[in-house]
Amino acid sequence: MATVRTRYAPSPTGHLHIGGARTALFSYLLAKKHGGQFIVRIEDTDTERNIEGAADKQMAMLKWLGIEWDESVDVGGPYGPYRCMERMDIYKKYVDQLLAEGKAYYSYSTPEEREKERQEQLARGETPKYSGWDRDLTPEQRAKFEAEGRVPSVRFKVPEGKTLVFDDAIRGRVVFESDDIGDFVIMRPDGRPTYNFAVVVDDALMKITHVIRGEEHLSNTPKQLLIYEALGFEVPEFAHVPLILNAEGKKMSKRDETIIQFIDQYKELGYLPEAIVNFIALLGWAPEGEEEIFSLQELTQIFSLERVSKAPAVFDTGKLKWMNGQYIKKAPLERVAALAFPYLEKAGCIESPLSPERKEWVTRVVSLYQEQLEEISQIVELSDLFFQEEMIYSDEAKEVLAGEQVPGVLQAFLKQLKEVRELDADQVKAMFKQVQKETGCKGKQLFMPIRAAVTGVVHGPDLRETIALLGAETVTARVQSLIDNYEVLLENKR
Repeated sequence: MATVRTRYAPSPTGHLHIGGARTALFSYLLAKKHGGQFIVRIEDTDTERNIEGAADKQMAMLKWLGIEWDESVDVGGPYGPYRCMERMDIYKKYVDQLLAEGKAYYSYSTPEEREKERQEQLARGETPKYSGWDRDLTPEQRAKFEAEGRVPSVRFKVPEGKTLVFDDAIRGRVVFESDDIGDFVIMRPDGRPTYNFAVVVDDALMKITHVIRGEEHLSNTPKQLLIYEALGFEVPEFAHVPLILNAEGKKMSKRDETIIQFIDQYKELGYLPEAIVNFIALLGWAPEGEEEIFSLQELTQIFSLERVSKAPAVFDTGKLKWMNGQYIKKAPLERVAALAFPYLEKAGCIESPLSPERKEWVTRVVSLYQEQLEEISQIVELSDLFFQEEMIYSDEAKEVLAGEQVPGVLQAFLKQLKEVRELDADQVKAMFKQVQKETGCKGKQLFMPIRAAVTGVVHGPDLRETIALLGAETVTARVQSLIDNYEVLLENKR
């Protein structure tokens, strides 16, 4: 078996999309499973839509996901350049070859003429395609058109009556008829190649053995097969992965606001890259067995095109959150805390830089919520009780604080607080026992009022750890303030 060489060839027209990341991942996994090479090539010939810096950002996101390449614009390689606009002389060479062999021709049709032809075909109930009326122009006709100011494109001569067959690694045998295609442009009037031409030349010269891409590219394949044959290039194995649908079963478009679709957005929300990789690997591919959590290394060992489905994949946002939560739970606390710090800083909860003592304290705060986090950014809302200057009581908390036993519990707890300067979880436990002894209250009758008074809510992480982290001074101030304003709070509740 020849060395497996795969590629991901993004256009620098925007951010790295979930679908693009999946294509890159599948291509990377196949190459690495077989000890081959993975190449990233920048297809930037669509200059009108190119965005400066987009290619660098997409590649940065691939690296963030852990997808590394063997050849590209940054590391070079034996088959460069790896940016299409730097390969113009190469494309011209092969266009000239097709022209010389009579397999392509200069086409002088105008947009208006092509639209008129299209409308006439539709009126006759035909599928629109270019007729090739200017295939065999005489030198005099060409000169006349050029005198009119027409700048020609180059079109490929599609042979008539030809059946095009290939075996897709996912879809099996696929058949197209050349009579359905029509002559197509391979070089624009300004000298830039079209996608279907450049991709064939690049894949062939870069010795790509497997082309993995989205199902939407299936219709491009017959044109590319014709170019492979015309230039005498070896055809790679194609694998067209299924569409990604939203929760409503509709094709996911880049304008679909029901789903976050770009990798950098997930990074900003605090998703771990290994969770994203795990999730997108399961969009259309299924491992053997029931296990769903896999590292990139494990995926490299078990991935195969044979287990990629033809059926569309459904993007389940809930499952992605769940999966990210699983990875956050297993991650070292220091890593989760380091990821959480920027969100807390942006929200004005903490300063930068953190002193060693402050850093340790904030890390302990994060530890209380690590089990709950599905997105690291959630730390701001979850940990708000540790950073709020003015207490805000939820309706549930007010209900609890209206209990008949509450004033006695709070007074007894305040008495205990005034006898300590520093707190730890064991001290808090001892204080609870003393309050219970003095008031006769226990269980929810004891703990719920204290939690509501100290945090403003009735649910949260371990109460002893919470009180210890808030510190004696803060807890004392909050309980005292509540006692001082108890009647006002109850009045507001009414």
